[in-house]
Amino acid sequence: MSDFKELQEKLSILFDNEKLLKQAFTHSSYVNEHRKKNLLDNERLEFLGDAVLELGVSQYLYRKYDELEEGDLTKLRASIVCEPALVRFAETLDFSKYVLLGKGEEMTGGRDRPALLADVFEAFIGALYLDQGYDQVITFLRKYVYPEITIGAFSHTMDYKSQLQETVQQHKNKLVEYSIVDEKGPAHDREFFSVVTINGKTAGKGVGRTKKEAEQRAAKQALDASPH
Repeated sequence: MSDFKELQEKLSILFDNEKLLKQAFTHSSYVNEHRKKNLLDNERLEFLGDAVLELGVSQYLYRKYDELEEGDLTKLRASIVCEPALVRFAETLDFSKYVLLGKGEEMTGGRDRPALLADVFEAFIGALYLDQGYDQVITFLRKYVYPEITIGAFSHTMDYKSQLQETVQQHKNKLVEYSIVDEKGPAHDREFFSVVTINGKTAGKGVGRTKKEAEQRAAKQALDASPH
């Protein structure tokens, strides 16, 4: 039996209704093998959690990236509320340890299946929302999800540096270089200032919470300034 007390201690969240938490980690294969117990699987919670997670991420992106247009925000959100990202969050929290699986599913490696882990993460968000409310979900996201959401962390969607490199490569003998010209603030709340030069001339400047983010913002400014 999974130790949900341990999980709650690890997350510093105490559920009023622990049955909801257990349901979030209960796979349909486990329910099918324990029909007499009248258990519920996590599929309905997953449905709810998906919507709550989308709202929580949308709200954060809207406030943090005020320079991004709707299309870019949509792409960035899609890269966060997608299976690979959700699996990453679930693995960071060791969620697979607590999943209740049927024996057949367990034997075929279900515990480590990406789709199953992504579903569990969404179901947990749904359970947390029902038990503690939206504010507690946001507190959880602030702790475990929002720190991962920087333009640098999801660069496969918002990689302005690659876009700038491709643009510059159309003109031969042009060299793109990045440098961090300044750092400000305490270690836990640092700001980095980046400059990108093309053939020695400043093409863009950017500020970010990480060096990667500052460079991405500098590249975006250079792209915005270049003639289309």
